[in-house]
Amino acid sequence: MDNIPATTSHYLENGAVVYEKGFPLGFVGTRTMLSTYAKPGIQYLNNHVVIKLSYHQQEDDTGAVRIVGFEVDPYSVHHEPSPTNKHHLLTCQSNQHLERTLRAQAVAGSEVIMGGADATIYWTYDVVWLKSDVKWASRWDAYLKMTNSEIHWFSIVNSLVIVMFLSAFVAVIMVRTLRKDLANYDQIAANPDDAMEETGWKNIHGDVFRPPNYGAFFSVLVGSGVQLLGCVMITLVFAVLGFLSPANRGGLMTAVLMLFAFMGAFAGYWSTRMYTMFKLTSWKTNTLWTALFFPGFVFFLFFVMNCLIWGEKSSGAVPFATLIALLVLWFGISVPLVYLGAHIAVRKEPMKPPVKVNPLPRTIQPSGDWFSNSDLSMIIGGVLPFAAAFIEIFFIMSSVWLHQFYYVFGFLFLVFLILVVTCAEISIVMCYFHLCQENYHWWWRSFFTSGSSALYLFLYSAFYYATKLEIEGLIPTLLFFGYMLLACAAFFLLTGTIGFASTYAFVHVIYASVKID
Repeated sequence: MDNIPATTSHYLENGAVVYEKGFPLGFVGTRTMLSTYAKPGIQYLNNHVVIKLSYHQQEDDTGAVRIVGFEVDPYSVHHEPSPTNKHHLLTCQSNQHLERTLRAQAVAGSEVIMGGADATIYWTYDVVWLKSDVKWASRWDAYLKMTNSEIHWFSIVNSLVIVMFLSAFVAVIMVRTLRKDLANYDQIAANPDDAMEETGWKNIHGDVFRPPNYGAFFSVLVGSGVQLLGCVMITLVFAVLGFLSPANRGGLMTAVLMLFAFMGAFAGYWSTRMYTMFKLTSWKTNTLWTALFFPGFVFFLFFVMNCLIWGEKSSGAVPFATLIALLVLWFGISVPLVYLGAHIAVRKEPMKPPVKVNPLPRTIQPSGDWFSNSDLSMIIGGVLPFAAAFIEIFFIMSSVWLHQFYYVFGFLFLVFLILVVTCAEISIVMCYFHLCQENYHWWWRSFFTSGSSALYLFLYSAFYYATKLEIEGLIPTLLFFGYMLLACAAFFLLTGTIGFASTYAFVHVIYASVKID
């Protein structure tokens, strides 16, 4: 109504008002309900709605009236038709509103509404106009300010504690341990007789920049991660500045889709830069994979879920014309920009490591420390990034699946910055531990250490499904886990790329600082 979504208001015990998007089509009676007419276990259908429209009269010469509020109050009413005319209802007159007391009396037998195919359902509504002091420019404030900011501040404080803990860890490594290592290595360089005593991360300088296995696929993942990182950062900046107003319906989703398409240039550039650094030659094939891999995975899974919605004959299915528009956006804008970025990158000199790579790979000696050589360390590393963003993830999922409002982009931007720092620091710390054990397979480890936070996101989504949602049926369940799988895949690429980029910068700096003969 006048670009305001229909809402249902709920009053909490402390008197606060919480708005929910839309309104329920029905409910199941429980023993804890305050209504005396609701029977436990009975399914009630909300066939009567009271539409409350709040209006504000401008204080000027025009005296114009503008809508500033749109609430819907649903009820389940067992209507009684007139004995002489079934289209005339005794319980709902056109010249008066259905009073609350009458609703309670009329609902007494409403369980027959869901009683079978022979039941007759009468759909009715009331429209109530309420004068309001809220001005038209402030009509969204009730939705934007209803979130309890204390919870978000608690989330930020919790995340900052994690960041401070990791920062202290990194500071100890950088200031004390690395300085001590460099001093020992300089002393060994001054005494060649002690060269055989050289151990630790410097001892693998000839292998640490050896290209990883499946380097082409690795570069594709990094390029897709950079594309997502640029898209998220710019979207959050515009949202914080107020350009993505909730009054502009679909503005946020449109901005994300357009920015993702235009960030394809950065995906092609950095994917090709990584590819040429690994001294691989088929850069055009790699660029094609960068342009098609992640967007193709998203589109395929989205198309399958949309077909399921089509099969259910739901109005929530995306029209075929919109799918064609998405394909045009993908192949008409994103793919050419990926090739443009790759063309710019291939014309530049490949990135060179600070130390030479030995012709033959060094044998990695098994360590007595199970934590250093086990893949379990990569999985454990994802706990902290997920914990840093856990509370905001809960609010975002509630916005998506429980129809709640979420427009606190300022808090989200701060939490995202904390997430970036957490991913960077945990990847650096875990990488340093493995380098000290003379394990030079750090490329994939740095990506999976922070990227494994997506695994915890998916496990939490399963917990959220079991505890917060009341979804029944196979198709709705598949839709939930399908969309959460898409979110987890994007989260994996985003956090993994952040962890790898920071680890690469760390490894490049420490090996450029040592004296190597």
